[in-house]
Amino acid sequence: MRLQGVDIARFVAFVGMVLVNFRIAAEVSTGGGWGGADIGAGNTDWPALITGLTEGRAAALFVILAGVGFALGNPAWHLTLRRALFLFAVGMADMLIFDADILHFYAFYFLVGALFIGATNRTLLLGVAGFVVIGALAQAVLVYDQGWNWDTLVYADFWTVPGFLRHTFYNGWHPVFPWAAFLVFGIWLGRQSLGRVPVQITMLIAGGTVAFVTQWSSTFLVELPELGELLGTAPIPPGVLYMISSAATATAVLGGILLITPLLNLLRLDQVLVAPGRMTLTLYAAHILIGMGLLESMDLLSGQLSSFEIFAYSVGFVVCAALFALFWLRKFRRGPLEALMRIVTEGKT
Repeated sequence: MRLQGVDIARFVAFVGMVLVNFRIAAEVSTGGGWGGADIGAGNTDWPALITGLTEGRAAALFVILAGVGFALGNPAWHLTLRRALFLFAVGMADMLIFDADILHFYAFYFLVGALFIGATNRTLLLGVAGFVVIGALAQAVLVYDQGWNWDTLVYADFWTVPGFLRHTFYNGWHPVFPWAAFLVFGIWLGRQSLGRVPVQITMLIAGGTVAFVTQWSSTFLVELPELGELLGTAPIPPGVLYMISSAATATAVLGGILLITPLLNLLRLDQVLVAPGRMTLTLYAAHILIGMGLLESMDLLSGQLSSFEIFAYSVGFVVCAALFALFWLRKFRRGPLEALMRIVTEGKT
């Protein structure tokens, strides 16, 4: 079963990742380091506010939707393994260009998915809790900053075995503990009757409520001594409240998109949103190679661009990406990288 709303949600997640990653690239070039937008009163930098709201949430939605795809497609374990190896190779190549790559993490998420695809719903939810708890314990016991230069966002020893393992499983951009919980949660979510309106309404209301309550609670809990840093909803470090808030936000977003998809069909806006959602692997690579590549080639990542200009460039890029995907899929069945993955992993065109 394929739901158009899932493809549209995948494109929405891609848009959020473009906004965040282009801003990260600009901040690294100017020594800005990592940090969400200040959402306090009086902040009029609305592009930074919008981008800040998507930090960690867009990528989480992306991973959850991969889990939904697992549930809807039910791929064989050996096919999942081959896809994981393909994504690992592409992701490691990407790491030579972009340190915040997510694809090589996806390879490990897929391995987790292969283990959980046949699990019961109860086991899936226990697995979600397990990944979150192990991640939280690791953050509390181990030195989370090890390997990081937070001013340049460079991970010093990624290309060593200890550094790679630490980065991948514990304190990288999207470490397996706890981020694999998003994929496992997505498998559970994908088993629900996503095509039914009552389920979509429940997702929207319940997800939105949990996200709001978690965010509100965090504003008080972060003031606690010792534990405050682990009780925020920022993606770094990915604490328990961040995981709950992001999963709830993703649930609400997916429910809302599934609800409005029939309206988008009536307005004939569906295909321009569905097409890019069906080739996000290609577009993800393009936003690094082409989107960031253009900025770097024109020396526009050295502080010349304002927050608004980076935002406008990001929006322009995703519009071009959506139009490219629309025209490409009118002629071909799959995006370029999607087709390559199918050839490599399945031997089919």
